[in-house]
Amino acid sequence: MMTFIALALQMGHELKDTLHDYRSRLRQLHNPFYGETMTRDRFLHILRFLHFADNSQRPDEGKEYDRLWKLRTVFDKLNEASAKFYNPSEHLAVDEVMVKFKGRVIFRQYIPKKRKRFGIKIYKLCDESGYTYDMRVYLGKDSDSTTDDMTATHVTVRHLTSRVEGLGHKIFMDNFFSSPRLFDDLDRRKLNSCGTVRPNRRDMPRDFGPKRLKLKRGDVRVRTRGGLTALVWNDRREVYMLTWTHHHQKEIFVTTATAP
Repeated sequence: MMTFIALALQMGHELKDTLHDYRSRLRQLHNPFYGETMTRDRFLHILRFLHFADNSQRPDEGKEYDRLWKLRTVFDKLNEASAKFYNPSEHLAVDEVMVKFKGRVIFRQYIPKKRKRFGIKIYKLCDESGYTYDMRVYLGKDSDSTTDDMTATHVTVRHLTSRVEGLGHKIFMDNFFSSPRLFDDLDRRKLNSCGTVRPNRRDMPRDFGPKRLKLKRGDVRVRTRGGLTALVWNDRREVYMLTWTHHHQKEIFVTTATAP
């Protein structure tokens, strides 16, 4: 089994079109390492029957049903090992990735703008070297964990950053996650944050929005509230940012409750 896992990891660093190509005799594809380490039929046999859970212990599909139950033990062990054996750098990033997958699972995603359009979406916390410190599989909309004050993306970021809470790391993210309420929450947990943001997020400055400020190219407008800074910069289009990491002494902004 250790040999099988080692081969699977190595195959991820040498991508080919099909599993059979790793043991192909064609001159342009041939690599004797795989065939000498384990035969093709043996590898495919293990791959076909490999399980990490007992199907007879399938949980009831009730309110607490875990769609990842077949892999939950392995997935949690990977997350625990990532945190146990590595100390992340000061600068961390929260983002989403698509793992290419065309099998039949209910939480498979189709995102046409992604290079890998079909796959499983995973939220990750990574450091500046690219190391994955924590991750979470998107299993579908989770309405039980959201509230009027906390959106699904807010809950996701809180979960991913729970292991580094109180350590003063700087968290960077894009406008899919950013919001004033999330950044305030991270600050209370001793985490600095910075990222692009959508102007219609709840509690954003009242005068921020497409073409409201009538900015010329290169113009910048800044608003602050306590340690939180919001700014808009007009390049080819208006770019909006929020930050608890960089502080400015500029105009105080008045917020308004708009779309979350």
